[in-house]
Amino acid sequence: MWLIRMIAKLLLPFLFKKMVKKAQDKFNSSTGQQPFGQQQAHPPRTNGKISIDFIPPKDKEARAADKAGDFIDFEDLK
Repeated sequence: MWLIRMIAKLLLPFLFKKMVKKAQDKFNSSTGQQPFGQQQAHPPRTNGKISIDFIPPKDKEARAADKAGDFIDFEDLK
């Protein structure tokens, strides 16, 4: 029993650090963040220029609504 406790005291901190590191890497990759100190350099922007980095794809409902025409919201009066 004493030997198991000594081995656990030596191995558990190492395993815990490894699990935390793995969780941090997974979180950073899922959020698109870079680890601290490794920020990506963006090219400098000049005044008067517009740059679009991302255009989200339209879903099927949005495309169908674009083709359907104009809609007017109204309320029924009694």
